[in-house]
Amino acid sequence: MRRAFLKRIAEMIRNEADTTFFTVDIGMWAIRDVLKEFPDRCTNVGIYEDGMFSIAAGMAKQGLIPTIFGIQPYLIERTLEQIKMDLAYQKLGVNVIGTGAAVDYPKYGYSHYCAEDAHVIKAIPGCEFIAPGTAKQFMQLFNQTYRNGHPTFFRVSDHPNIQYDVDVEFGKAKVIQTGTKATVIAVSIMLDKIMEVCKDKDVTVLYYTTLEPFDKETLSKFYNNGNILIVEPQFEGTLTHDVIKAFEGKAVNIQEVAFPREIFRNYGTYDEKMKYYGLTVDKIKEKLEKFRG
Repeated sequence: MRRAFLKRIAEMIRNEADTTFFTVDIGMWAIRDVLKEFPDRCTNVGIYEDGMFSIAAGMAKQGLIPTIFGIQPYLIERTLEQIKMDLAYQKLGVNVIGTGAAVDYPKYGYSHYCAEDAHVIKAIPGCEFIAPGTAKQFMQLFNQTYRNGHPTFFRVSDHPNIQYDVDVEFGKAKVIQTGTKATVIAVSIMLDKIMEVCKDKDVTVLYYTTLEPFDKETLSKFYNNGNILIVEPQFEGTLTHDVIKAFEGKAVNIQEVAFPREIFRNYGTYDEKMKYYGLTVDKIKEKLEKFRG
């Protein structure tokens, strides 16, 4: 996803005179020629995330289309006041691309984890949050939104779906299959694992790459006795409120496969962490079994 994003940024800077790009000491080598050719619109600001947001906000205020790039915990948590006041309050269109989703950078420890990113951004009115599951989906969603005038946050992952690379639309859930026993909400990079479990089962699978705004309308069509399994590569509960609102006035039985709300103090590779915290095929099977009877 990162390669696709940086290639697209290079195209934008070269071909769209109102676009700008800022990074914080990451991704420079891939676009070094563009940084050199267009220093007035394409700049590495150094380790200065909060300042980068304010610079981008000023550019957006002047009618430019800024895109900024960094590591997710520093983009979301270090800059929260700037997101709230510079972007959301002023309704400015800035595209924020974050790498290092959840535990994508396992060897760097807790400072580089960010399972809370979607939850934090969803709590700020007016912000959009997008979590593509593949490079193709990133390109589709970025091209659909980068000029929409809203603060738009993209979570890009180093662990994309391989088997299921479906077309997606901003703000819409993708219906992968339909069934009657339960509805499974598949978020971003979890689709491959979900379909390994669900492809032959009598369940609906809805694929979400836009987490804010959340597509309640599509979900509301698949009540399925109120049995809802949410599988999301972020903190548990991130989408619970949206699901409850989609079925307002109806009883729902919600099961979750997600990161627990705790500080991650253990060590290991990405795969070891996903297994330790239960974001696995076996855990999806186990949770789906709870809807029996």
